[in-house]
Amino acid sequence: MNTWAANRYGGVRCVGLCHGVQGGHHQIAEVIKLLVNDGRKPGDPRFREVTTRDVDIVCAGINHQTWYIQILFEGEDWTRRLLEGFQRHPVYSKTEKVRIDILRRFGYYTTESNGHVSEYLAWYRKRPEEITRWIDMSSWINGETGGYLRVCTEGRNWFETDFPKWLAEEAPRYTPETRSSEHGSYIIESLETGRVYRGHFNVVNSGCITNLPDDAVVEVPGYVDRNGMSIPKVGNLPLGCAAICSASIQVQRLSVEAAVRGDVALLKQAMMLDPLVGARATRRRSPR
Repeated sequence: MNTWAANRYGGVRCVGLCHGVQGGHHQIAEVIKLLVNDGRKPGDPRFREVTTRDVDIVCAGINHQTWYIQILFEGEDWTRRLLEGFQRHPVYSKTEKVRIDILRRFGYYTTESNGHVSEYLAWYRKRPEEITRWIDMSSWINGETGGYLRVCTEGRNWFETDFPKWLAEEAPRYTPETRSSEHGSYIIESLETGRVYRGHFNVVNSGCITNLPDDAVVEVPGYVDRNGMSIPKVGNLPLGCAAICSASIQVQRLSVEAAVRGDVALLKQAMMLDPLVGARATRRRSPR
């Protein structure tokens, strides 16, 4: 929604960034490693290491509902083998129950965490007593109710108490070995040096995903160099994946217009059309 508003009304060049694609990419590499080793452990001469460098991905959708529509390892597409791997994985089978269920029913793994993706769908948080079936409490990101708010509040308090200590310490050193996978610095590097960077970015659709609205903001693969950002055409999303994205796009569209216009009626309509709100809330009769 922020990227949509900035591009349409802000008068600035804007691209939205998220690290959900990178997080899921790491999980997929771990799942493929589990499958190709078939029980073999590190130390076994037949054990094969698999990292994200070995697995090529193409993702497309909208932020927090982006789909791994192609997963290549050693020249083969592993998209259809992921369900078996995630169900067998000793950690992800417990922490990613929502994502695994979506994979089972729609055929594609989604980029977002178990907690985030369950916020955008009608089926997993509609009754308090059922939430524990889907949510793992080992980390807030796995779906703890109110977890995001709790962690942000704790972080804010922690920052206020610890920031003076950080200022008194020696400044951190940033080296290629400690560089993170966040897109921002790579984009700036490519624009300045011309060195090509490939990532996944949130941009105005403009025909990239052909079965989603052109004015929506989509999360898709792209390339950056000295000439700017180039976005290839993805084509159609799988029909079920596109349907899930379409529901959220309409909520986003109303929300953007509500914010820009200061229109409370549009804001209420956006809330009513949110899938999880619709699953949980009963409309109260208007006062006379």
